[in-house]
Amino acid sequence: MKTFTDLGLEDGLVQSITTLGFTTPTPIQEQAIPVLLEGTKDFFGLAQTGTGKTASFGLPLLQLIDKKVNDIQALVVSPTRELCVQITKDLQNYQKKYTPVHVVAVYGGDSITNQIRKLHRGAHVVVATAGRLIDLIERKAIDLNKIKYIVLDEADEMLNMGFREDIELILTHTPRRDSMWLFSATMSPDVRQVSKRFMKTPHEVSIGKQNTANANIDHQYFLCDHANRYEVLKRIIDFNVGMYGIIFAQTKVDVQRVAENLTREGYEIEALHGDLNQNQRDKVMARFRQKSLQLIVATDVAARGIDVQGITHVINFELPNDPEIYTHRCGRTGRAGSTGICLSLVTSKELFRFRRIEKMLQTTIHKIDIPSGKDICRKQFFHFIDKLLKVDVTHKEYATYLPTLQEKFADLTKEDILQRVAALEFDRFLQYYENSIDLNVRNNNAQDRRSTSGRYSEDSRSESRTAYSRSGNYKKLFINIGGVDGFHKASFLQFILDMSNLKKEVVGKIDIKDRNSWVEIESGVANKMIQSLSGKKIKGRSIRVNYADSRPSTS
Repeated sequence: MKTFTDLGLEDGLVQSITTLGFTTPTPIQEQAIPVLLEGTKDFFGLAQTGTGKTASFGLPLLQLIDKKVNDIQALVVSPTRELCVQITKDLQNYQKKYTPVHVVAVYGGDSITNQIRKLHRGAHVVVATAGRLIDLIERKAIDLNKIKYIVLDEADEMLNMGFREDIELILTHTPRRDSMWLFSATMSPDVRQVSKRFMKTPHEVSIGKQNTANANIDHQYFLCDHANRYEVLKRIIDFNVGMYGIIFAQTKVDVQRVAENLTREGYEIEALHGDLNQNQRDKVMARFRQKSLQLIVATDVAARGIDVQGITHVINFELPNDPEIYTHRCGRTGRAGSTGICLSLVTSKELFRFRRIEKMLQTTIHKIDIPSGKDICRKQFFHFIDKLLKVDVTHKEYATYLPTLQEKFADLTKEDILQRVAALEFDRFLQYYENSIDLNVRNNNAQDRRSTSGRYSEDSRSESRTAYSRSGNYKKLFINIGGVDGFHKASFLQFILDMSNLKKEVVGKIDIKDRNSWVEIESGVANKMIQSLSGKKIKGRSIRVNYADSRPSTS
């Protein structure tokens, strides 16, 4: 087994990273560092997030810098300011016992004047986001002519975010570079095109198969109705006692809404999205790293660059539109050899899209039952008992109060005392989950059945579409309005959603006739739809809604 010294790193760097707990190189570090130390070869590294890519390029970069020359010799480009700041901190930590290399971070959301001032004081390595770097180039506030080494970190993410033109512009301003190093978690056509255009016969290293799952992460999913998604999220959090993780949602609005709702219900949680300024983001991340926050809710862009040790869970409250983004999300856990769990909330309509993610990862994503109220109470109760047994009571001060305690509890049995202590701590869960319903979707149709090859055939897709309306997830409602009332499908859908204040995702098939209509709706919100529409007036007629199977037959 090789050591960092065996890879060619100087003693000062090895001593620095040893104090950080780096003992054995990861596979990407073992294969990349010796090549990059040569300083003359273009390099393409494909490895999952959390496998040690920053040290793979950061350590060789620090060793290659000529510290006697006060010029910018290396440039690291990252997709987000969070990752930019994190890389800068890592590079500084890697050289605690090494001759200092001056590293300056430039990124949006911070004073460009201050950043220009730091550059003028002198920098060997600049870590930058693409937008801020171009701004500095256009102001002629940075000189890239003497750049020898350029690193594109998380190249796939930068290209997914639409930075291709920015990257190409930056690369044209570094014409004298000795080598270009590109690191990516996934291989996309855009990444490959950039490598072909700007790299000369790069040395390629691929750790694991392309786009495959990190073996240290257990992938699981819960099948649920869209209307119950938030309640399912709460149950997952309550059941996984001691969870420390990140919840992903699609938009800033969704992130804020989920965070605010959970905060109101007593969870230690904060939102992380693009509307926060840098100071606010830093405060959120500081609390999260100190574990004064149990969870953060984040958008994909805001979470880039989060490198926090010990994250146990990643939760996909909403699936990403791009399957490759799933890889980046789950890469927040299971880092540097530790294990983690990635949980996804999936509706029946999303199953086929979810299977594409599973196929891309080349792994099995396990379906897990949504915990019942009793399951959660039991889990919380035993956690409380374990915590009670581990309480440190060796402090001498307690002895002062023992006579009073013995007097107060003299008429109570041990069982009475235990019940009172448990009730004091545990009452909230018992009351909340006392009459909770089963939120599991029993989806037995073809959409959730796979062949032994793990792929859907065209026949199974067709069967799935036919079986969908027969699934237990949906109830069929009869409504006594239709075409004669001026409705077509789109206007009818909008009408019933406006009346019920529900989202369109809960509505299935709509069948409109002249004088009545049939609507499939998720079973969890069917009663709400009935109550919202029943008795309302349209053109002087009262709307009548009931379950289709209970409607009296009409001629």
